[in-house]
Amino acid sequence: MTQSPYWQRIAAKAQAAQRPFFSLAPMEAVTGSVFRRVVMRAAAPDVFYTEFTNALSITHPKAKFTTRGRLYVDEAESPRPIVQLWGNSGEDFTKAAHEVKNQGYQAIDLNMGCPDMAVIKNHSGSDLIRHFDRAKEVIEGARQAELPVSVKTRLGFDDVREYETWIPFLLQQQVPVLTVHVRTKMEMSKVPAHYELIDNLVQMRDILAPATLLQINGDILDYQAGLKLAKAHPGVDGIMIGRGIFQNPYAFEPIPQPHSTRDMLELLRYQVDLYDQFIGLGLQGHFAPLQRFFKIYVRGMRHAAELRNELMQTKTTDDVRAIIDRLEAKLPAD
Repeated sequence: MTQSPYWQRIAAKAQAAQRPFFSLAPMEAVTGSVFRRVVMRAAAPDVFYTEFTNALSITHPKAKFTTRGRLYVDEAESPRPIVQLWGNSGEDFTKAAHEVKNQGYQAIDLNMGCPDMAVIKNHSGSDLIRHFDRAKEVIEGARQAELPVSVKTRLGFDDVREYETWIPFLLQQQVPVLTVHVRTKMEMSKVPAHYELIDNLVQMRDILAPATLLQINGDILDYQAGLKLAKAHPGVDGIMIGRGIFQNPYAFEPIPQPHSTRDMLELLRYQVDLYDQFIGLGLQGHFAPLQRFFKIYVRGMRHAAELRNELMQTKTTDDVRAIIDRLEAKLPAD
């Protein structure tokens, strides 16, 4: 099951450039079609993922309509994202896998690391670290649509040492890609990522599943940091950036470039315009989640705190555009 032409193409392209492949982490209420296109315009990674979506909801007669926004992919998106699914039932994953394949998705990623308590109470996400049998059932269920099925997880649930059994178990499933956020569920993001264990993970992979691509996630802020980490740990195939994108929307730039206030405001305007287009399609969306992105664009500007507070008080996209217009009017002419 390890060999996957889809992932081989991604890995081969990166290897030809003598670098790891890079991806934007799947993030709830963040990595929908709108923000993926913003990052694509700024500096695109090799791989995008959707927000994580409940496998059961995808085919449920009533709930499936709530997943339309999460699963929406614009024709302009390139590369097409990988769909990330969560749940705990092999049967649910089989049904969901067939449905997302019908929608045009070419690969599936399984969420086995989410630390959210609502997900854990559903016996999903990082709770699967404590239930190997259920994790295996989920993997096998997702494979029934004959798409490549990768896994994203953490080192353990309560204790870092859990990785000594959990990671080998996942490698034995011969997934094409294993992404490891090098912290436990209990650690959340409150402690530094355990980079000291990466070489151990590489060694496990080399012994148990040499064809599996190993991707590392946790505290990697940008492309340059990812290159440095991969160089320090030979055998790492991929680098996943999550929260770093909130510090710099250009995090995937291979060669960092200076970006002006005008650049940032234009990128914000682009996101707001895409958001309106998204809502115009009749897809589910709310203005409040859009506000979480404002800090990305005002970081580093004069009076950034005040600007962010002002943006957080907006109620509509036109309110946001009015602030952008005012700020742009104060900028020197090009």
